[in-house]
Amino acid sequence: MSRPFTPPKRLSPDFQRVQAYWEGLLRGSAEIPFWDDLDLGALPDLAPRIFLIGAFSKPERFRLEQVGADLTAAIGEEVAGRFLDEVEPRGPIAWLTAQCSATAEAGAPTWCEDAAGQGWRRLILPMWGDGRISMLLGVAEL
Repeated sequence: MSRPFTPPKRLSPDFQRVQAYWEGLLRGSAEIPFWDDLDLGALPDLAPRIFLIGAFSKPERFRLEQVGADLTAAIGEEVAGRFLDEVEPRGPIAWLTAQCSATAEAGAPTWCEDAAGQGWRRLILPMWGDGRISMLLGVAEL
């Protein structure tokens, strides 16, 4: 059975770099890196398109912790610090709650791209912390 939001077999170079960086954070036999090992300074040229999402459970909610400048501009408002259910799901954050939920549930990278012709694409990678997936690392192409 296939997972929803399965990434394509071939990713663009920027998505490949972020995924390779994420894989490089793995410790020992872990399948998901710890988010406290994350250093966004390692990908400075991608910072305007990178975002971090805090993942909470019971109830499941997602909060935009950090949002790059290009992504903020494409959304049209400052959304950092807000929960996804408090933000209108438009443009490059359309379907983001569903994708975050799928990422947290699968414990694996997920992919989404615009079907409405705006041209954005996004990759989300799970990060471990506090005994669960507690942070999601995302990158978008706009």
